[in-house]
Amino acid sequence: MSTLPYQKRFRPLPPPSGYLLIPLSLFSSQRPTQIEMSEPEVLRDKTLMRSWSRSRRCNGQTIALVPTMGFLHEGHLSLIRTAKSLADLIIVSIYVNPGQFSPSEDLSTYPSDFSGDLRKLSAAGVNVVFCPAELYYSASVKEFGGHQEAINGEREGDSCLEDGGSGHETWIRVERLEKGMCGTSRPVFFRGVATVVAKLFNIVEPDVAVFGKKDYQQWRVICRMVRDLDFAVKVIGSDIIRDVDGLAMSSRNVHLSPTQREKALSINRSLSKAKLAAEKGQKNCQDLKDLIKQTISEAGGKIDYVEIVEQQGLSPVEEISCPVVICVAACFGNVRLIDNLEID
Repeated sequence: MSTLPYQKRFRPLPPPSGYLLIPLSLFSSQRPTQIEMSEPEVLRDKTLMRSWSRSRRCNGQTIALVPTMGFLHEGHLSLIRTAKSLADLIIVSIYVNPGQFSPSEDLSTYPSDFSGDLRKLSAAGVNVVFCPAELYYSASVKEFGGHQEAINGEREGDSCLEDGGSGHETWIRVERLEKGMCGTSRPVFFRGVATVVAKLFNIVEPDVAVFGKKDYQQWRVICRMVRDLDFAVKVIGSDIIRDVDGLAMSSRNVHLSPTQREKALSINRSLSKAKLAAEKGQKNCQDLKDLIKQTISEAGGKIDYVEIVEQQGLSPVEEISCPVVICVAACFGNVRLIDNLEID
């Protein structure tokens, strides 16, 4: 009888050609350990944010910025997905900008859920959340390097409009594009938007910035500011994301009652009717606007404006003979909603 060890006497035969050996461990009933997403780094200091960006760019990495005011929804997450396709690193800013609210608007009631936002941003693979306490210099705020601290607690509801003193007084105006539509009913809105976006660009120094096209006029204002002031930032407009019922996603939707939300669906319904009419040959813009107004009004909405403008310069048109966008703003209860639809 052979005296060879058992292992040498009974060597396993090699598998036949074309077969694959699968380790038995793969059939274990024990579930594999889940890989947890790491939370993004949260930066609140302007100087630290700028240093972080510069150090990464020195390493050859590109940066995309997605500016938000928080209370994130799927529309914001779609912007992040677009940004991830365009750059190596993603920064999301969360800052409710007081400069774009007049004293009578809803700054104090703007919804927030910072812990929920962080969970969503972790799952989305965001690298940094820039969440400054304040971006505007105020006489009531003491500044330490790049970080500002409120002297008498946090500032709430400040519209950045101070009588005299040494507070913030420098604003950016995109003079023609800010007029009309939202600029009519919200006269300080676009100067606040342009100014805070310019500040974010100067602090973060991104290569790319992604904005939602739901705020169509805002997107065009920012594009024009970037062009005119030579910012080295590529501005991308991302398409509107809608809920399953067709309502354009907005942080303000949370304020709608179920009845108001049902009525608000008339906005998208009216836009779809107008586009269908245009595709069937209706080119008169006044007739199309009347159709939209009728649909929204019959649903109980209070119309702020309905405009049909050319896509680049936002100039009103009377007949559709070029690419246009139909822009609508309407109120349901105290909730003001905006929406739009491009016709190419």
